[in-house]
Amino acid sequence: MTRRKTDLVLFSELTVEKALKRALGRERAELIGEIRDSGLKGRGGAGFPTGTKWNLAGAAQGERKFVVCNADEGEPGTFKDRVLLTEYAEHLFGGMVLAAYCIGAGEGIVYLRGEYEYLMRGLKETLASMRERHLLGKDCAGKKGFEFDIHIHLGAGAYVCGEETALIESLEGHRGEPRNRPPFPVTTGYLGCPTAVNNVETFITALHIVEKGAAWFKKFGTSKSTGTKLFSVSGDCARPGVYEFPMGITVANLLKEVGGEEAKAVQVGGASGRCVARHEFGSTIAFEDVSTGGSIIVFGPTRNMLQVAKNFMEFFAEESCGQCTPCRYGTETLLEGIKLLEQKKCPMKYLRELVSLGETMQIASKCGLGQSAPNAFISILQNFKHEILAHPQGE
Repeated sequence: MTRRKTDLVLFSELTVEKALKRALGRERAELIGEIRDSGLKGRGGAGFPTGTKWNLAGAAQGERKFVVCNADEGEPGTFKDRVLLTEYAEHLFGGMVLAAYCIGAGEGIVYLRGEYEYLMRGLKETLASMRERHLLGKDCAGKKGFEFDIHIHLGAGAYVCGEETALIESLEGHRGEPRNRPPFPVTTGYLGCPTAVNNVETFITALHIVEKGAAWFKKFGTSKSTGTKLFSVSGDCARPGVYEFPMGITVANLLKEVGGEEAKAVQVGGASGRCVARHEFGSTIAFEDVSTGGSIIVFGPTRNMLQVAKNFMEFFAEESCGQCTPCRYGTETLLEGIKLLEQKKCPMKYLRELVSLGETMQIASKCGLGQSAPNAFISILQNFKHEILAHPQGE
């Protein structure tokens, strides 16, 4: 697998033991302030400010607090966390130690995607090594009175458990379904205790920031989307792989780096993301423009975009937990509409109703799955209507 731009943030040099001991010699408020000043936002896709989350969890009252790593990398087209879990596991665990110190947590959990069970042995060996070097356990990383350890929980392959409250439900032994919010996990999370949930990339990035400084991190990216981002690039390009680029890179420049200049469209953000057509390739990949958790799927000139939409919608219809009506009903109905389009039997009036249904789902669904499920259908229809409606569909 190709990987480029290895001298930026995530793939830059860092010695975890030294970074942790230096960090834990500082005050918690100072460290949270460094993270806040860096502008780091959650790298899982939602983009919530990491410093704010840690500050809220730290201020919350509770005898027990938890740090949870969302390693349930289930978004189609995303595989960057697999690389980090394989090659940078100690950096991840170091980032969790940092978060635990900042919020006052004593226990950490990695919620590992079920399909990544084969990584379990290596992750446990890394944890054992860190315990031997006193980077976990009592007086963690040389900080007197600070005790913190991590265990790994294996998921069962449910896409919806990538949503943090559904993940917490699963951790507690319940069916993986999103909770009503508020309350939020920072005050009422795992076992009802204050819990900070971040993804793999966020924890590793935070460790780099406290070691090298907020000003260093802000040299990359844009004013509203600081730093770099890992991208899982796949599809019709010459050099697929995991790449690190500054936030704010244009779609066109990314395609040039990966050998996908002939693409007619790019799906940014995986199945739940947005289809960017060729005339939009000047768009920037940033929270203020086209946001993503990291998946970039390149579609070449010969790809059938209706088939792409069908593939994504089949996925969502299968993965919907069925808890709320907009998602349960909407995903199946949109899929049926795509099949009618395939057969050239979808009247224009009904097609407009399907788009309206998708827009309702974006507003009324309970969690991010239902809210984002119509994205690909709507954006592909908008950008490739001439291709999809090549023949009359009737009235």
